[in-house]
Amino acid sequence: MRQAGPLIAARLFTAVLTLSIPLVLARVLPLAEYGTYKQLFLIALTLSSILPFGVGQSLYYFIPRTADPRVYFGQTLLFLLAAGAVAAVGLFAAMPHVAAAFANPGLLEHRLPLALYTGFTVAASPLELSMTSQGQTRRSAATYLVWDSARAAAFVVPAATGRGLGAMMTALTAFAALRLVAAWVVMVGAKRGPLFDRRLFAAQLAYAVPFGMAMLVAIPQQYAHQYVVASTVAPALFAIYAAGCFDPPFVDLLYTPTGEVLMVRLGALEKAGRAGESVAAFREAAAHLARYLLPGVVFLWAIAPEFVIAVFGQRFAASATVFRIWLLAIPFGIFPMDAALRARNETRHLLRAYVVKALATVPLVWAGVTRFGIVGGVASYVAAELVGKTTLAARLPRALSDAGVRPTLQALVPWSEVSRAAIGGALAAIGGVVVLRAAPALEAPSAAATALYRFVPLAIAGAVGAAIYLAVLWMTGVRPATVLGTLRSRRPAGAP
Repeated sequence: MRQAGPLIAARLFTAVLTLSIPLVLARVLPLAEYGTYKQLFLIALTLSSILPFGVGQSLYYFIPRTADPRVYFGQTLLFLLAAGAVAAVGLFAAMPHVAAAFANPGLLEHRLPLALYTGFTVAASPLELSMTSQGQTRRSAATYLVWDSARAAAFVVPAATGRGLGAMMTALTAFAALRLVAAWVVMVGAKRGPLFDRRLFAAQLAYAVPFGMAMLVAIPQQYAHQYVVASTVAPALFAIYAAGCFDPPFVDLLYTPTGEVLMVRLGALEKAGRAGESVAAFREAAAHLARYLLPGVVFLWAIAPEFVIAVFGQRFAASATVFRIWLLAIPFGIFPMDAALRARNETRHLLRAYVVKALATVPLVWAGVTRFGIVGGVASYVAAELVGKTTLAARLPRALSDAGVRPTLQALVPWSEVSRAAIGGALAAIGGVVVLRAAPALEAPSAAATALYRFVPLAIAGAVGAAIYLAVLWMTGVRPATVLGTLRSRRPAGAP
């Protein structure tokens, strides 16, 4: 957690900026245009998650185990540049068919910038990965800070100044192009040596292919419910649904850097001949995720209607039900099983698990959407996530075994941390709801200040909930100051 501290701190800042994106766009764009925006980035996110094919993520496996990282960086960039070109050309050609499937001709107005943005995003994706894989978490954190801030500005400024969705897409394309240039300069520009080695790339590709195939199955499955809903309802109703499928920024803020550092840590332990410590490393990561994720999820579930209206505006009040169901999937992320399996070269099992999950998703989504509409769509997503995590858990003890000693699943769960976080989160949620119900409604002096004033009672309720949760930690033997101190990035005593 000391290693992950800079990444978490940087993402904490950029999470606030990320939250400003729906805060602005949901208010300045017409409802149908907001739905179009969500459809555009549903497509971009799907392709940018699939086409890297695990080659960028493979750096977490190979870089801690090599003395010459440049060749791995070079061949990764070359592969992703080709993948980005495929993304751009293929998306440009397919957009008329996509627009027809979504019954939304407005998608064609943004055909070229969407294709370019997606291609550049794929090609530049390993920028921060290259730093984290070398253990340079401070440098990676600074890079996240700069580029996430620029990305948020590219989203918000054109829309807030009244230039609309077209100007926003143009700004994002320019942002992605600059990021691609930066990736090449940072990763290989200051060093000398080969950019490609056929033998090493064959080994890298052999590692990445199962994971890439897993993503080819998992990502369409993960977004299947959104595609089905988008193809069956009008863009305005899809905007309501997409707002409900809102990932609270603190989830990625905590889960992604923790998983990244865990992968690097497990690789370092294996290299040092200390693989037996992997179980403890996994439990520690899960304990910290439980401590910080669970209370937030429980609190948001309790205040979902007020939160949704504060973030998206009164037009999106109907999204609260979808949001509450969506939150039920987040606690599965307490256990970074996919990161642990990738670190132990179990990518083939990842593929099998995602195939099982995809096979379960098809009937779940079809039955959910056709029978229960948008509520059934989000419920099918939660059910599919449960199937996928159960399948991953079946392999985890074997992946973390050492010298023939295989831990049990129960031994991998930090039960005390999970129970403490759940109880503390429930008490904090009760306190927050009491505050919201007791507080009088605040009248904004102007329409422009309405959004700010809606956050005031939420902030008060959040402060009360946080105080209650910290008190629960204190009474159960956890000192909050000590816990926060572990997030400081410092070199352990005696380390080189």
